[in-house]
Amino acid sequence: MTRVALLFALLPTAFLLADSPKPVAEPVTPVRAADAPIKVGIIGLDNYQAVAFTQLFHGPKAAENLSGLKVVAAFPAGSPDIEESVRELPKWEEQIKKFGVEIVKTPEEVIKQCDAILLMSVDGRAHLEQLKPILKAGKPVYIGRPLAASLADVVEIFRLAAEHKTPIFSCSQHRFSPGFIGMRNHPEVGDVLGADVYGGCPREPHHPDLFWHGVHGVETLYTIMGSGCVSVTRASTEIADQVTGEWKDGRVGTYRGIRKGQPKYSATVFGSKGVSTAGVYGHGVPVKGVVPTNDKYMGYEGVAIEIVKFFKTRTPPVTAEETIELFAFMEAAEESKRQKGAPVKLETVLAKARKK
Repeated sequence: MTRVALLFALLPTAFLLADSPKPVAEPVTPVRAADAPIKVGIIGLDNYQAVAFTQLFHGPKAAENLSGLKVVAAFPAGSPDIEESVRELPKWEEQIKKFGVEIVKTPEEVIKQCDAILLMSVDGRAHLEQLKPILKAGKPVYIGRPLAASLADVVEIFRLAAEHKTPIFSCSQHRFSPGFIGMRNHPEVGDVLGADVYGGCPREPHHPDLFWHGVHGVETLYTIMGSGCVSVTRASTEIADQVTGEWKDGRVGTYRGIRKGQPKYSATVFGSKGVSTAGVYGHGVPVKGVVPTNDKYMGYEGVAIEIVKFFKTRTPPVTAEETIELFAFMEAAEESKRQKGAPVKLETVLAKARKK
């Protein structure tokens, strides 16, 4: 073959090679040293919990069960139509800076910089959209109360978390207070046969009645009783709500939401061995003159310890099934109110939420 013929024979190959896209290197995720702290980011600073958790994680003498996390970045998300958000956001944004936390301009910057996320916005309506990029990035996330402002959003959040294989959990700080969680195996109670829980229940117009603050009391009820509620009835006035749940094994649990008068947070627990009172608290402070039958109120420390474990192990301390059920309990209570106190099955409201 002549040299000219050989050149023309190689031309198609040359053009193919020239036009072929060059392989793009996959982005490399930096490997965190075994002894390096987990970098935590916060989205939403209109919630005091953002500061409380940071203070616990950054404490100069943090206990072993609170060590290993460092909050490094925060985005001050807020909601202009929620009074609490408008009032609290500037205050907690200034406080968080004192811990050396960088205030960034977008949630995406928080996600990019951090290994794990605290979603602290007080507005449950915003959480589904705020969670989508976090779940897609595979970053474990703890969501502050309320998880969402509708049962449909709760169902979708857990569906997306499962789809992206991203661990999440959300709960009230009451769940991990010894005065409440200790009632499941309390020596004076034995097997829990029922519980009457009470606590403050102020309303917020953009959330269902119990979702905004009543979630603390409902979480307490589930902490003591466990899952398995099948039906709910509700009596509601401007003074209080009384919600009664029937469990599939015949147990009965109630929640009284206090709107008028001094709110306290406690429960009477009925068991196979006896009846006992759970820890009695005011707004995060033990009530003067009343000695709880269990340990002290831990404030945010109990749930902070669980967050540390969660971020280290990626194993949620509360199951998706139980969290979905307690929101179904509250949605069934909302439906019972609409139906003038008629009993509403949890499976009914769940089926409706899953169709949305």
